Amino acid sequence: EAECAYTLCVVAIFWLTEALPLAVSALLPAFMFPLFGIMESKEVASTYFKDFHLLLIGVICLATSIEKWNFHKRVALRMVMLVGVNPARLTLGVMVSCAFLSMWLSNTSAAAMVMPIVEAIAQQIARAEKEADALEMSCSNGSINPALELNGRHTEQFLSLPTLALQPNICVNTHIHTVYLCSYFISGFVLPVYFTQAKPTSPEYKLYVSGQKSREDKYSGVFKVMCLCVAYSATIGGLTTITGTSTNLIFAEHFNTRYPTCQCINFGSWFILSIPITVIILVLSWIWLQWLFLGFDFKNMFKCGKKKTAREEASTQVIQEEYKKLGPMSYPEIVTLVLFILMTLLWFTREPGFIPGWSSLFPEYSGYATDSTTALLIGVLFFIIPAKTLSKTSNGENTVFGYTPLITWKEFQSCMPWEIAILVGGGFALADGCEVSKLSDWVANKLTPLGSLPLWLGILISCLIVTSVTEVASNPATITIFLPILSPLAEAIHVNPLFILIPATLCTSFLLPVANPANAIVFSYGHLTIMDMVKAGLGINIIGVAVVMLAIMTWIVPIFNLYTYPSWASNISSTSST
Repeated sequence: EAECAYTLCVVAIFWLTEALPLAVSALLPAFMFPLFGIMESKEVASTYFKDFHLLLIGVICLATSIEKWNFHKRVALRMVMLVGVNPARLTLGVMVSCAFLSMWLSNTSAAAMVMPIVEAIAQQIARAEKEADALEMSCSNGSINPALELNGRHTEQFLSLPTLALQPNICVNTHIHTVYLCSYFISGFVLPVYFTQAKPTSPEYKLYVSGQKSREDKYSGVFKVMCLCVAYSATIGGLTTITGTSTNLIFAEHFNTRYPTCQCINFGSWFILSIPITVIILVLSWIWLQWLFLGFDFKNMFKCGKKKTAREEASTQVIQEEYKKLGPMSYPEIVTLVLFILMTLLWFTREPGFIPGWSSLFPEYSGYATDSTTALLIGVLFFIIPAKTLSKTSNGENTVFGYTPLITWKEFQSCMPWEIAILVGGGFALADGCEVSKLSDWVANKLTPLGSLPLWLGILISCLIVTSVTEVASNPATITIFLPILSPLAEAIHVNPLFILIPATLCTSFLLPVANPANAIVFSYGHLTIMDMVKAGLGINIIGVAVVMLAIMTWIVPIFNLYTYPSWASNISSTSST
């Protein structure tokens, strides 16, 4: 036990400090266990590649094709167009788009895909507002902007046209002079332009300048909210599916390996338990970010039928222009979409639980097919199906072209997260070493007094411990360290292991450490400060823990019958005791 504990501490220290790359640190058990006589080298080597890795390979094949053919960009832009460009709805659209992408891609990839779109919107808004502000400043000093000439006539002539005189809301009497409002097109956007003869020293001018500053603060807040929406929704969306984030995959593989007779954690069951959690956290996080940076004005957030502001017009145009650049859906995009839908359906229908799934068609091979079987089956098709169809000449003959599949091996290699694959393998090696050396049983016996605490308090303590570590360590490393400890703990206090493992996994997933790649990508665009991320993250951390605790004590209970100690856990306990 002491030799295994020493190995675990060494690996954990290297993971927490990242003195070596995570994957390199994960290789330490491969030679430390044989040297300490804990496990043979062949046994350790076999733990570094399991069913998890096959599932990861199949998912990365899909992600590679999605990224290569820009299907992710089409999905993101279409979702934003559906919700509109009102500030609140725009940020909500960004969150939903990024969260949906992160269900199927890595969190880092989702953030990297959506941020360029957000940055383009931000730049277009800033440019339009800058031009409008410059125009207002010029007119407030009594000068005539020659850019406002229409067919050789100045703005005074334009404003005196009968068509404008018929509109009473065009002219507003003030204490300075009459303020004229017209619509002026700048770079294709309709902007409100005010013509006054205010003096720079007048109170009204000072009020104007003060309004300009508050407007800039507001636009800065909008940019910050959109950036933070990308950072947090990329992680929140990953909670929804087993393949959405590495921590979910590590949990599923650990659970199915330790409790092989359970077979209750699969793509469908995880989606059912996590989709309400994801939706609630996403909505509450959106409200929190709105209130923190923009103020929660419910009436204006959902206003309908009102005229769009300059910023909304700018946002609409840049989104529409980006979508038009994509053109109609190409043949590779259509094939990728079909394979994506097929993979998802096969995952959901393998063992849905409430009805027999397609795996029941092979009763003599019960338990043989897993989610990785489906992922690999569809993943291989990406290397077989050609990237373009045969085109015919005018006489009806097929033209000859070089065969190119939807994705190539080099493209797959560039997207494959080998570091995560080796890191997870190291975690499996540590878990097996803890079992063989009986270290996990020793730790569980020392933690048995926690069984006297109320169940909800024990779950909360385990979540807080995990979340405290994940603030200074990577998410995969944290969950890899704690799963082998929490599983025997649950068995020792005679509690369904899922009661402790599910909330611990979820809390590790959504609480973002400082070195989170998705955060780093968003932060690199320069719209955020460290304090912005700290303020926003604190609130979302509290929201996440509260929602997970609510879920594990309510709707997740009947899904897995959590209040009953299962037979598959009893078998493990009796084996360990023996």
